[in-house]
Amino acid sequence: MDKLVIRGGRPLRGTIAASGAKNASLPILAATLLAPGEHKVSRLPDLMDTSSMLSLLGRIGCPSLVGPTVRIDTSRVSFNEAPYDLVRKMRASILVLGPLLARCGEAHVSLPGGCAIGVRPIEQHLKGLEALGCVFELDGGYVHGRVDRLRGADFRFDITTVTGTENVMMAAVLAEGTTILRNAACEPEIVDLAGFLGGMGARITGAGTPTIVIDGMPALRASRKAWAILPDRIESGTYLAAAAITGGDVTVLGADPDDLAPVLEVLRRTGTEIELRPDGVRAFRTGPILATDVDTQPHPGFPTDMQAQVMALLSLADGTSVIRENIFENRFMHAAELHRLGARIEIAGNTATVTGSPSLRGATVMATDLRASASLVLAGLAAHGTTEVLRLYHLDRGYERLEEKLGALGADVFRAAEGRPVEAARAV
Repeated sequence: MDKLVIRGGRPLRGTIAASGAKNASLPILAATLLAPGEHKVSRLPDLMDTSSMLSLLGRIGCPSLVGPTVRIDTSRVSFNEAPYDLVRKMRASILVLGPLLARCGEAHVSLPGGCAIGVRPIEQHLKGLEALGCVFELDGGYVHGRVDRLRGADFRFDITTVTGTENVMMAAVLAEGTTILRNAACEPEIVDLAGFLGGMGARITGAGTPTIVIDGMPALRASRKAWAILPDRIESGTYLAAAAITGGDVTVLGADPDDLAPVLEVLRRTGTEIELRPDGVRAFRTGPILATDVDTQPHPGFPTDMQAQVMALLSLADGTSVIRENIFENRFMHAAELHRLGARIEIAGNTATVTGSPSLRGATVMATDLRASASLVLAGLAAHGTTEVLRLYHLDRGYERLEEKLGALGADVFRAAEGRPVEAARAV
């Protein structure tokens, strides 16, 4: 198992390119199941999660050819089961449920795993699919679903759910009649999925708003054109926050300022200068880090996936900040690890009070989930001394070539085997 070794205290400076968005890639890969043929996807990030999804598609009978443009052959679906040994690695595997039901009329999907940041039930997925005519049984850790014919419905989600919206939307494109999804998620990744489905012949309006209207089609086709995944707003925001926490100057090429708007607003409030450029977004800081309050909300509010990174930044702020986590009930586990680096954070329910420290110091820390690991990397970049981040597999789920990109910005960071002395690992 690998660890990341960081010798902190260096301001990051330079330019890097945004990768394709993980959270857009996974539903788009699942959506290829909806139409037989060869699907082409470009700018697919090379991540553990995308590899897991491609492996899952392969297990179902849809092989892929990986390259600059990934090709997925969904001509034949051999199995309608997503087994536990694959699904346990990644919660987003549940996204094959809607497409398999629409394509095959039957699906058997293991209850999902992934980051331990809250309960995140799939009840809304099942309710929405039931509204379209699906019937489910839960047995032995599996969701067993079947449907004779999908029929359009007017369905309102009880709570806003991104993957729930995506799952029901994917099934509805092959339903008879019109489906209206209310209280739908508005994230940019929903818009990207709708665009991909539109290229396959789906008729969808309202993606990116709380009301999505889908006119069902008898069949879809594989698009002749390759679909380019949108830039990853969370990855981009993480590198911009890295510029802020180290007092550096970083430009992320391809970063979309509209998708990043709530993140950029919070960074500005911390004293970070933001420059919107034709080719991306630049962040730099010359003054002190300023305290500010942050509330996570569904898009277009501040994203929960940037909460941990901003907590690391505010741990060095001049003053006291309050962070309220309104999406997941167990997403402050990184606070205990930030304590080990010298951060002063008090947790009460869904609220974290962060009292800025003059500096952080290197330590060995352990990642508990994907974004928590990113926060520990940011803190390590700003800390005095050496920081070792364990359980690096969390980071590999969502950040493409992290140490390479950080190294290009001037960071002293490298990967090593856990248990191996740092100097010996560095020598290799």
